[in-house]
Amino acid sequence: MADSPVGTAPEARLLTAIRRERPRVVIKADLLLAITVISTVAMVGIPLGWLWSRLAPPQRMRVLPDLPQPVPLELESWHRFDDLVIFLLLGFGFGVVTGVVLWLLRERRGPMIMGAGVAGSVLSGLLAILLGTGMFSGWLYAVDAPPQIGDVVSVAPQIESWWVLIGQPLGVALAYGVLAAWNGRDDLGRRLG
Repeated sequence: MADSPVGTAPEARLLTAIRRERPRVVIKADLLLAITVISTVAMVGIPLGWLWSRLAPPQRMRVLPDLPQPVPLELESWHRFDDLVIFLLLGFGFGVVTGVVLWLLRERRGPMIMGAGVAGSVLSGLLAILLGTGMFSGWLYAVDAPPQIGDVVSVAPQIESWWVLIGQPLGVALAYGVLAAWNGRDDLGRRLG
């Protein structure tokens, strides 16, 4: 009675599941879009750097007679940490939004676009640091005349650690990865049928 339809149904379903062809990662078709994603996401660094330069607090310092550099006022040195945290949180938030937007490119979902989003967000963070600490903060905290002894001056915010670059790529990878895991389809829903 091994040939009965009842006995072969589970075996037939198992063989069908094993033989079913799994979707493959498409590289050639997604390569041009991946390059576009890298460059587009990198341009997010411009508004990120501008927004950071507006939100990050300056450090107020007093000019003293015998010291070559101004000395921070009491508790003002904590703004060094504030500058890092604000940049990290802004980068993470921009990264989460970028990951969700990349997920909405339904017909191109996959590791190629996620990798392009992560690479573009690293470039975006670099661009944000360079523009935020250089050009944008320089305009806000430009010194018109040399300070006199005893004056309190505002020093532009600075990024003192390159570890803040991890925020935006982490946000992209986390958002895209959570959405991919939540999807649960083998092809990530690329096919609309």
